[in-house]
Order: sequence, then C-alpha cells, then structure tokens
Amino acid sequence: MITTSLFNLRRGHQFLGLGFGLGLSPKAPGTVGTFAAIPFIFMTWGMPLWVQAAMALLLCTVGVWACGKTADDLGVHDHPAIVWDEVAGFYITMIGAAINWQTLVVGFALFRFFDIAKPGPIRMLDKRLHGGLGIMADDILAGICSLICLQALIKVGYLPGI
Repeated sequence: MITTSLFNLRRGHQFLGLGFGLGLSPKAPGTVGTFAAIPFIFMTWGMPLWVQAAMALLLCTVGVWACGKTADDLGVHDHPAIVWDEVAGFYITMIGAAINWQTLVVGFALFRFFDIAKPGPIRMLDKRLHGGLGIMADDILAGICSLICLQALIKVGYLPGI
C-alpha cells in the first residue's frame, strides 16, 4: 500500500502526474483524472489541427517525464493515482471534434472504454513498455483509437460536426 506521505503536489512533476490532484480521488481516479483534459480541450477548440496536434505532443512529452518521475517517487510503475496519461489520451480523442456535450460525453466514454478494456495492441504496449513512456503509450494509443471512432461517428452523422 502506498502511503499518502509519498504524494506531494508541491513537486511539479507530481502535480502534473497526478492530474492536478484529481488522481488522488478515492474512487475511480482514472475516470476522475480524465476530466483534467477538459481545460486543454477548450483552450485549443476551434484552432487549426496543427495547433491541436502540437498541444497533444506537448501533453504527451510532459507526461512521459511527469509520469515517469512520479512513478519513481511512488515506487510503483503505473500507480492508479498517476493520471496524466488519461489527460493526454482524452485530449487526443477530442482533436478536431466539435466541442459540445454530445461529443464530449461520447469521446469520454470511448476513451475510457479503450483505456480500461485495453484491446489488442493497447494491452501489448501496456505490458511491454516501462517507465514514463510505458505509462503514456497505452493511453496515447487508446486516445488514437477513440479519435478514429469519434470521427467516424461524426462523419456518418450520429454526432454533430464542427
């Protein structure tokens, strides 16, 4: 069991790795932590795709560092409180989507499904990679899979487009 004394939100990498503290939720920290992506989604909403892609790259790069250092502090590879990977993954899901309650809810549900179920290659990445990259990689791929599904739903008209 990890003692709460190992959590220190005053340390920059933990503040980020723990999703601004949302990862410390006693129930469903991954689900709760995913909400930390919403400010980033709104910050770049309506901007060109290259800006959204650059934000995704920034979130992922910062995540490799923050998640890796936080995992080292805790002595656990992918502690449930480490949720920056969910932040980056959900952000990726929403790239290029119209931001409204329907796309946010469906995008959120798709991302959580792929993140929790870890089908096929997502599970492989989760098992084979270690450190900060290992923590981030499966959620990045879950975000890409969710992005594809969300865009398909928009394309066929089940969800509103831009």
